[in-house]
Amino acid sequence: MTGRIGEDKIQEIRERIDIVELVSSYLPLKRSGANHLGLCPFHSEKTPSFNVNAPRQIFHCFGCGVGGDAFSFVMRMEGLSFPEAIRRLAERAGVEIEEEQLTPAEEQQRQERDRLLRVSEVAAAFYHQQLLDDPQGAEGRRYLRQRGYEGETVREFCLGYAPDSWQALAEHLAGKGFEPKWARDMLGLVRAGREGRSDYDLFRRRLLFPIQDSRGRVVAFGGRVLDDSLPKYINSPESPIYHKGRILYGLYQAKEAMRRSETGIVVEGYFDQMALYRAGFQNAVATCGTALTAEQARLLKRYCKRLLLFFDQDKAGREATFRAMEVLLAEGLAASVVELSANEDPDSFLAGHAAEELQACFDRARPVLQVYLEHCLALHGDSIEGKARAAEEMLDKLRLLPSDLERDLYLKELARRTGLDEDLLKKRVVPASAAPPKAKVALPPAVSPPQRRPLRPAVAQGGENKTQELLLHLMKINSEIRSQVAEATPADLFSDADRRAIAAAFIASSDEEGRLDEDRLLNGLSEDQKAILSGIIVKDDQALAEYAARIFEDCKRAVDRERLKARNRILQEQIEQAERDGDSVALATLWREKLDISKKIKQRK
Repeated sequence: MTGRIGEDKIQEIRERIDIVELVSSYLPLKRSGANHLGLCPFHSEKTPSFNVNAPRQIFHCFGCGVGGDAFSFVMRMEGLSFPEAIRRLAERAGVEIEEEQLTPAEEQQRQERDRLLRVSEVAAAFYHQQLLDDPQGAEGRRYLRQRGYEGETVREFCLGYAPDSWQALAEHLAGKGFEPKWARDMLGLVRAGREGRSDYDLFRRRLLFPIQDSRGRVVAFGGRVLDDSLPKYINSPESPIYHKGRILYGLYQAKEAMRRSETGIVVEGYFDQMALYRAGFQNAVATCGTALTAEQARLLKRYCKRLLLFFDQDKAGREATFRAMEVLLAEGLAASVVELSANEDPDSFLAGHAAEELQACFDRARPVLQVYLEHCLALHGDSIEGKARAAEEMLDKLRLLPSDLERDLYLKELARRTGLDEDLLKKRVVPASAAPPKAKVALPPAVSPPQRRPLRPAVAQGGENKTQELLLHLMKINSEIRSQVAEATPADLFSDADRRAIAAAFIASSDEEGRLDEDRLLNGLSEDQKAILSGIIVKDDQALAEYAARIFEDCKRAVDRERLKARNRILQEQIEQAERDGDSVALATLWREKLDISKKIKQRK
């Protein structure tokens, strides 16, 4: 297969595949902390050393050193090339890849997508500048100050202001050389004028919230009025780069905090999310008024194990909570409900309370099914008919639970609260997981297809490589160390080509503010490099974080010492050759350098 598959398509497949589910279709796994463990399918072992990490969607075996992402796993298990693995996983994820190579039309589509992302970027920069500096943005700046939002949050989320002008953005884009069709016909940021009139801007006199995808690219906007006029909010229409059911506002900023805490907070609106972020709860995302979708749930599952549902405390908010519950239960994500006083929302609560008080609310959050049970019982009353109806509704939700133990506990509670026989309830609830499983076709772990040459196993590493991997781990957890390595250039610290390439990937995946985009790290690396990197990513960060600077200095000395030792070995060979040749002049020069290096090695111990 010679065709090239676009990076956007590969990223879509990566986001839709759950590596734990993928690996589990080939071999049994057991949860162990943040990882899942199993016996490695790539070498013989009796004690599990094969780790699968769900938050980072990677695997690594500490026994043989094999590792990587979902594509790497399928390539090794089934002896496939990278394009073949992409197509195999695309089929599994329901992502359509029609052609073996890009047709002219597909190439045009890719170019159009890149152009649309560029238009969105330029529009976001224009609106941001209007808010920060332009006199027309004074109204927006005043509004944000009144709500307690200063420059740091404004810049973090690249907030903008659409001036009270019919053609401000249209004229700005035209001045940048963009054809009107990009913003008008495809993004909907500009509307076509009627009866020969000029195009006009969608957003006027509104505070703007750029909506970013998980890679930080602006794909749409949400606009809020600054007075009581209606509609209060309008959003960009869906487009080739924006599908609202696949996007969560603030995910780009929140995903690292979600990974660290293994918990995500889901709210409804832009200001709710920013209020939490400003208060130190940086693991929050917003659905922006739409019901939570299965695709959004799967996206969240990549970054966390548990969700806190923090919606408005009114009827609509409660309904949104229970709609989200059904989606999350089906995806196997644990969810709890954060409860406040009636008619409160996250933004209003934080306006009058300290962050510690909100943390106490989070600590009191109750499992969403427990809240739903109480809701059903209260809704239908204490009559026999009411209890029966409440039980039926609860059983519908219990069928979604993947855990037999959790389902059994809820059945006991339901029986106690309704007076119904527990055995009867057990007979009535047929879990979704009891449906006949789909056939899984997988090659035996120890067998590779005869026509495929298996990927070479990871090479055992010595002390020098271990030091370089420790350096890479420090680069992962510390942005200052990444900057220092970039200034020194990776070649000065990494003698091994694979580890040098990973160091370069760490630097390339860091933004201007030092944040690391782990989703980009594996892109462009070879399978051997992915194996090395996966072993670094799954290791505990906390053990190094406190003394990162000191360990970095120790590593630099160790690398320098290894470099001197390598030079010493070369000198020894050259000395022996000079002795055989009888070259006394060269011999004297070589011995002087060797003695000097031996002295430096002793000093660096």
